Amino acid sequence: MRPDSDAQLAEAIRDASGGLAVQGGGTRGMQVAGEVLSTRGLCGISLYDPGALTMVAGAGTPLTEIEAALEAEGQMLAFEPYDLSVVTGASGASTIGGVFASNASGPRRVQVGAARDFLLGVRFVDGAGRIVKNGGRVMKNVTGYDLVKLMAGAYGTLGVLSEVSLKTLPQPEATATLEIKGLDATRAVAAMSAAMGTPYDVSAAAHLDAQGGRTFVRVEGFEDSVAYRAKALRAALHDYGAVVACDGDIWAGLRDLSVMEDAQTLWRVALRPSDAPKFLTQIRQLPDGANASAHMDWSGGRIWIGAPMASAAGLHSALQTLAAQMRGHVTLIHSAAPMDLPRFQPESVGVARLSAALRRKFDPRGILNAGLMG
Repeated sequence: MRPDSDAQLAEAIRDASGGLAVQGGGTRGMQVAGEVLSTRGLCGISLYDPGALTMVAGAGTPLTEIEAALEAEGQMLAFEPYDLSVVTGASGASTIGGVFASNASGPRRVQVGAARDFLLGVRFVDGAGRIVKNGGRVMKNVTGYDLVKLMAGAYGTLGVLSEVSLKTLPQPEATATLEIKGLDATRAVAAMSAAMGTPYDVSAAAHLDAQGGRTFVRVEGFEDSVAYRAKALRAALHDYGAVVACDGDIWAGLRDLSVMEDAQTLWRVALRPSDAPKFLTQIRQLPDGANASAHMDWSGGRIWIGAPMASAAGLHSALQTLAAQMRGHVTLIHSAAPMDLPRFQPESVGVARLSAALRRKFDPRGILNAGLMG
């Protein structure tokens, strides 16, 4: 099914006799059973006001179309959404609805916030076929239920997005990336944390475990300011090794995980940065973890783990168990073959009860991406 209006979308959901697999471009890796309900017909930019830094677009609008319109005006999606099509092998184009449904936030999150922080308003159809609108086209205090934030990261389990209103920001005038080679996970987290603790307004800090260890720190802004802050960061990080300028745009590969394109299974781990080295050490000591690859973002607060399919089943439960012990959580983002395992970290009893109550309210028949989040 591919509706091209809210009315058609509502009718499709009301008339559904079984589960619906909500899908935009299919690049997020979260495939579920059921009849495919595509949002790609709900596309197009209906409003863009560069002066007000706002845009309104259909949920099925390709991310490339959004970014091209912003590029023409010297603006950007500041939260730097990732596109995992290289890893997942998806043939479709990532959509703006999929970005917000999965709260897809990239390296710049440490500076500007997550995708949900740039979502101003939504229009969606819930599991009962009701058209719901919440939020607006400007930043303001929330005076009622903040369904905008609720829908961001719900992966289509509470409603199918049909339109989003979002905030944009100007592109930085200049960018500088510094690199330190040869650091292990412990030293890398220490270096990234030190950089984030400086007054030099770091916009990204990441560590690639492969190639002997490569640690990256980025600063952005006006050209003179970037030059000054990059020089100051070199001095501040001198104790961690030789700090050199990184030529080329490494961040696209780190953001979209093309640096891990051989991973047959992919997990996203959220932890305190200080726990990241211990987590990686324990995973590597497992029989199924010996061949795992890792990439740390957000100074170690987010870890991407890749592994061969043969190691996936044994590694999955170990990842979630270890994360739970460290008060973190693990999400199975992609697997090359179907896996009958909980994609999201099991919730505590209280949180699970609240989550189930929300799903019953918004999707009383349990047909939207059934089983994905509980």
